[in-house]
Amino acid sequence: MIKGLCITPPVLGRISIGKVVEKNGRRLPEKDDQFTITSQVQTPDGWATHPLDAVYRAASPGNKLRAIPVTVMFSQPDLNLRASYCFFDRHAGRPLCNGNGVTCKRLTHEGIADLPCPGPDTCEFGLGQCKPYGRLNVQIDAADELGTFIFRTTGYNSIRTLTARLHYYQAVSGGLLASLPLELRLRGKSTVQSHRTPIYYVDLTIREGTTLDDAIRQAQETQDRREKGGFDQEALDQAAKAGLENGLFEESAEELPAVAEEFFTANHASDAQQTASSDSLAKKVKARENTRTNLERSLK
Repeated sequence: MIKGLCITPPVLGRISIGKVVEKNGRRLPEKDDQFTITSQVQTPDGWATHPLDAVYRAASPGNKLRAIPVTVMFSQPDLNLRASYCFFDRHAGRPLCNGNGVTCKRLTHEGIADLPCPGPDTCEFGLGQCKPYGRLNVQIDAADELGTFIFRTTGYNSIRTLTARLHYYQAVSGGLLASLPLELRLRGKSTVQSHRTPIYYVDLTIREGTTLDDAIRQAQETQDRREKGGFDQEALDQAAKAGLENGLFEESAEELPAVAEEFFTANHASDAQQTASSDSLAKKVKARENTRTNLERSLK
């Protein structure tokens, strides 16, 4: 492997519950009440829909895609869903800091530094722009057995729910998580913060029409069939873990602008510009003070 290059599961497309729209000349993220399955191709109008979107949408009530049958590739929950606190440089379009609430790796002028991570609420470095950031890889179509679709989110509800489900299913199935018939499901809730308007998050459940007992039996049959065919799930998990640990940040340079656009509003961009301007002004002031001090010393 190229050292420093994070090797992630192959991505065939994206799953989102929102879209980027243009308002007053600005491209802003807008939430939706349904899933959209897109390809890896961007057009002037946004991400091009994947052919599977039309297939599952046609089978959904009211043409609203709110459930997608999926499986996961790995038996270890943390390989399917990687979640961390992440701070993006909105202008450079790259992550600068990645932490877990205890420690973080931060990009500095001297290189990558291992530092304490206080979390987004009290982090002075993040300036209120540090967010929880989760990436879930799932398989939708069995045509490509090693290809996945990625769902990215900065929502606490989705990250918390998906993390719990993956660990619970791994436990109750006796380690058969990668063989369970699952379903991504969109759920709504309202809170005081949302002013009683619905907000949507993603859940992971056993596929509709299947009980947990039946799902575990199916998973055992799938696992037995794979082992007889020579499929090594443990080796696949080890390879995925090694690839993810090979680098610090998952997204490549070409993906970062799209990721930043998806998760950061124009307000965040304005805040970042203000911060950059303030930093620049502070540096100029400090430079002038240093020049004046040096001049006074030379005159003495």
